[in-house]
Amino acid sequence: MSKFQIIVMGIFIACLVAGVIAFATFKGSGKVVDIPEISIWGTFPKDLFDQYLYKMNESLSQPLKVTYSQIPEASFDNTFIQALARGQGPDAVLIPQDLLHRHEDKIVVIPYTTLPQRDFQNTFIQQAELYLASNGTLAIPFVVDPLVMYWNRDIFTNAGIAYPPKYWDEFTNLNTKITQKDTNSNIKKSAIALGEFNNIIHAREIFGTLLLQYGNPVTYRDNSGAVVSALGSGSFSGLSSSVPALNFFTQFSNPSSKDYSWNRSLTNSKNSFLSGSLATYFGFASEVRDIRLKNPNLDFDVTYMPQRFNSGNRVTFGSMYGFSIIRSSVNNAAAFSIISTLIAKSSLEKMVTLTYLPPVRRDMISLGSIDPYLSVFYESALISGAWLDSNKIESNNIFQRMIESVTSGRSDKESALQSGSGEFDILLTQ
Repeated sequence: MSKFQIIVMGIFIACLVAGVIAFATFKGSGKVVDIPEISIWGTFPKDLFDQYLYKMNESLSQPLKVTYSQIPEASFDNTFIQALARGQGPDAVLIPQDLLHRHEDKIVVIPYTTLPQRDFQNTFIQQAELYLASNGTLAIPFVVDPLVMYWNRDIFTNAGIAYPPKYWDEFTNLNTKITQKDTNSNIKKSAIALGEFNNIIHAREIFGTLLLQYGNPVTYRDNSGAVVSALGSGSFSGLSSSVPALNFFTQFSNPSSKDYSWNRSLTNSKNSFLSGSLATYFGFASEVRDIRLKNPNLDFDVTYMPQRFNSGNRVTFGSMYGFSIIRSSVNNAAAFSIISTLIAKSSLEKMVTLTYLPPVRRDMISLGSIDPYLSVFYESALISGAWLDSNKIESNNIFQRMIESVTSGRSDKESALQSGSGEFDILLTQ
């Protein structure tokens, strides 16, 4: 490098170190260093982010200078890539983990000499380790939305069942007591919506939760650092964990199974729950307000996602948003400093209030919550997990083809998983 480049690199590293100090010690009321305005693009709701920034700046003697632009997830890739090509991209992005891998080559890797891996792991929930690469951190977590189980209290009470299930095996007994069919075997009331894909809201995430609970990471980094599918056979031996997960998921749509409780002719799982014809609904923590709004008379409660009995591997899917700094930005140090302030403990307390979602920081979760819903959300965040993807819409289609090929009888489970895994590998290279 030239002497000029060495000087610039030294300044950048020094600013990053200053940012890490702010990240570790910022209390939300102190004075921050005068830094330039930065732009952040993302798929996170703009109204929420702007409210958060407003509340942040109310408590700061020197307001943070941030312009946030929300871009629809379906058009984010094209908008972002085209802007970078014109030299007009943002300084940072706020995106879910589903988009991170696709744009990894455009992101600044924060080295472990600047933000130590141990400090990162001690600060954030385990799911955030998706952001850790061999040479540093790709993103800093901001918000997590875990998958939980909503249950209809009236249906359970009328069936003589005192508590919601903790384990998947309990649904066999629940089906016997709750699922109702007419004389033509048409389902009128269901204990659980599993087995199909198109009319099950969050089917990809529910099936992914089962895979994670069976010890399958869905995707992983191979020895070369490439992200590859773990669904089929290969170096990870994924079939031994993915076949049981697929078998469990699909049994509920098999008319010859004692667990039969769902089929593709029924209305989607969320609407069925709202109408009172489905006893349990697997949805995100963020949906609690929407469910209450759409049916104020529905007597429901929230509990943890069911787990495998005696597994020792508690996990549920979590949708996580994180900040990543963009390589082409001339404000990398400023972006890191501002992001460090945005994810400080005193700052994220405001985000919990705004979103009614659990925090991503361990020190906040350890304090717990007396709110009946948040107490469930907090613990669910602690056990949340996910995987790196390349295109959520396309991987959802792969999962759907894989599951429907089994439920329709076109493929056996091993063949369906092998085929789906091959498609997933191709997708992950794009």
